Amino acid sequence: MAAKSFDVIVIGAGPGGYVAAIRAAQLGKSVAIVEREHLGGICLNWGCIPTKALLRSAEVFHLMHRAKEFGLSADNISYDLDAVVKRSRKVAGQLSGGIGHLMKKNKITVIMGAATLPAKGKVSVKTDKGTEELSAPNIILATGARARELPGLEADGDLVWTYKHALQPKRMPKKLLVIGSGAIGIEFASFFNTLGADVTVVEVMDRILPVEDEEISTFARKQFEKQGMKIIAKAMVKKLDRAAPKVTAHIERDGKTETMEFDTVISAVGIVANTEGLGLKALGAKIDRSFVVTDQYCRSGVEGLYVIGDATNGPWLAHKASHEGVMVAELIAGGHPHAVDPSSIAGCTYCHPQVASVGLTEAKAKEAGYQVKVGRFPFIGNGKAIALGEPEGMIKTIFDAKTGELLGAHMVGAEVTELIQGYVVGRQLETTEEDLMNTVFPHPTLSEMMHESVLDAYGRAIHF
Repeated sequence: MAAKSFDVIVIGAGPGGYVAAIRAAQLGKSVAIVEREHLGGICLNWGCIPTKALLRSAEVFHLMHRAKEFGLSADNISYDLDAVVKRSRKVAGQLSGGIGHLMKKNKITVIMGAATLPAKGKVSVKTDKGTEELSAPNIILATGARARELPGLEADGDLVWTYKHALQPKRMPKKLLVIGSGAIGIEFASFFNTLGADVTVVEVMDRILPVEDEEISTFARKQFEKQGMKIIAKAMVKKLDRAAPKVTAHIERDGKTETMEFDTVISAVGIVANTEGLGLKALGAKIDRSFVVTDQYCRSGVEGLYVIGDATNGPWLAHKASHEGVMVAELIAGGHPHAVDPSSIAGCTYCHPQVASVGLTEAKAKEAGYQVKVGRFPFIGNGKAIALGEPEGMIKTIFDAKTGELLGAHMVGAEVTELIQGYVVGRQLETTEEDLMNTVFPHPTLSEMMHESVLDAYGRAIHF
């Protein structure tokens, strides 16, 4: 049977793949997309979206407990974990269904099955009905990643969970150990802590949220500890002894090992790219610790093969994958898109309080040889934050002292995941401190703190 031919074949229908497919179709290309599990990938089905739905339930629950502060009354506050999870799954399902509609609307051929790359320009798909052979001069690999599992700490779905188990918990943990304090670990720690679990977080680095600016992660840690979370940094979980209904964790720090008992463990120690079994090495693609090595335009070095999103270089974020998908589609169509600049991609963590950042941390800016001017503004100095009952937080901005370039911005507090975009746009437009100072921010808003933080870097803050 002759192979079906297309201009572009996309492998993986997550936020990188489906966006690449849509943009290529908009540019007049014939497109097929291959997906082995579900449209929308991990992000829509098992990641970004359903976790936000869970965290929203936790946030409302937290606010209900504070009703009295707002002149309201709420008695016998409780939750139904199954109903919380059900809402989260419904939100994910609604969005996943929406992707199917977008594929139809853009006349993209959807093939459900597992793909391999038997030769350059060829894709073989194992479907329920047998094998389909496809060909295209351009192949975009967007196969994403999965949770990394450390030997001895593997998930079993009962006592030890990955993020997937944690999204559909079979019970409410009483005593929970979270291994790893990156975005995924901290979000689940925050969710279960808010719902009343006794949560301990173990982090191998010297501080939690290790990619964030040190001041921000220190501030966040204090808030988490105030909420009752226990945090053990510079420590490693060496092994887990499982004897249902409990797990004994052997935690090593400062050369000493102590044991602690839990009823549930969530492992959140990073990701592994889904790049094995595709035939990439035989094609000549270079792989570094599971990730395909690419240039700034996501070219793999194999003619016509592009790799985007979590299957290639970080940061491993959905919005970076989507942007790369658009860039590659435009490149294939003969356009001249800008390369994606990793330092202009914001990171957002939806714990309580939220954390968001873009660009260089203060330490990284100094390491890179910049003389810096740093501004800070606390939530307690902002009228809207006080009216919201959210006075805990801060915004920090870092400028190049010589040129006024905004090198980085870092935030912790209510709704900062929405605020960060202001600085992202600023960096994209190559704004200087003067542009930001001359911008009129609306009042009363949380965004005014962004203005004040910039002013503070130059000794001009008004409200603090």
